[in-house]
Amino acid sequence: MSFSQYNWFLSFCFVYLKDTQQRWERLIMKKGKRLSTGDTIGIVAPSSPAKRGEVEKAKSDLEALGFNVYLGKTCFKKHGGYLAGTIEQRVNELHDMFVDETIDGIICLRGGYGTPQLLNEIDFELIKNNPKVFVGYSDITALHISFQQRANLCTVHGPMASRGLNSLREQSKKYLFRTIMENKPLGQIENPQEEPIKTLVPGIAQGKIIGGNLTLIASTMGTPYEIDTQGKLLFIEDVGEEPYRIDRMLHQLALAGKFSDAAGVIIGTWSGCEPNKYDGCFTVEQLFEQIIKPFNKPTIYNVQSGHDDWNMTLPFGVDTTLDATKGIIQVNESVVL
Repeated sequence: MSFSQYNWFLSFCFVYLKDTQQRWERLIMKKGKRLSTGDTIGIVAPSSPAKRGEVEKAKSDLEALGFNVYLGKTCFKKHGGYLAGTIEQRVNELHDMFVDETIDGIICLRGGYGTPQLLNEIDFELIKNNPKVFVGYSDITALHISFQQRANLCTVHGPMASRGLNSLREQSKKYLFRTIMENKPLGQIENPQEEPIKTLVPGIAQGKIIGGNLTLIASTMGTPYEIDTQGKLLFIEDVGEEPYRIDRMLHQLALAGKFSDAAGVIIGTWSGCEPNKYDGCFTVEQLFEQIIKPFNKPTIYNVQSGHDDWNMTLPFGVDTTLDATKGIIQVNESVVL
């Protein structure tokens, strides 16, 4: 082997090993430590503002459950009418919450709108190096996706603080606090008896759950934060959207290969998504049949997670088995250490 060939071989090996290392690092998911009573939960408002009474209830409910509570300054801010502070204020507070060693876990105050504004300013290495329990849904979807893909952080799609966490339905409360307080496999996630999980496409799939609110998922398309569904279980839900808008967003995901890439699909609740604008309009269930079913991926719907009274907690970023034939979601590992 000549000297130039030897150098080429060494360069190839270096690039290959570096690429392999980067791929491996992307596969290793970070987890926060499990929470215990007496721990401090930070409440942060990365989206829209809440009323003072909602903030006070959020604090008192968590305290009644045995936690200490740290209220972020954004919980009391209002900017531009629909934001809980400026981009800088909300990003800095997120960073501070993750770095502060006296804060054991983070729960978002509410959704609304605002998290897509933050994505270019977030230090994802800081998040990766300081993993913590992180809970939210709705507009928080943009953070779930980016934390999972950029910071390798397992997160929790679940009820937020302004809902009053001590006032949740008992089954919803049980799933949330089991998820964030027990470092053992969560096991089967079950709907309330009166709301059976339904099969759209039978079959079995395995992977990590990713996704959340359909509107927010669609808003990531064409950006550096676009959702990656390759080998994942794609979860979608929404609220207050006319079927024709849901049709548009589902087709956007379909055209982008998000259903074909996914291992399986979990469809949540669609509160307030009944047709009102057009006579004879398709229902959301008919849209699932038309748009999602042809991809022939194991798919279930009516999972009571999303903008509804139950809002069952789903752990994102951990190994999960979907048995769509039986309507079973089986979480095979904990989301916390």
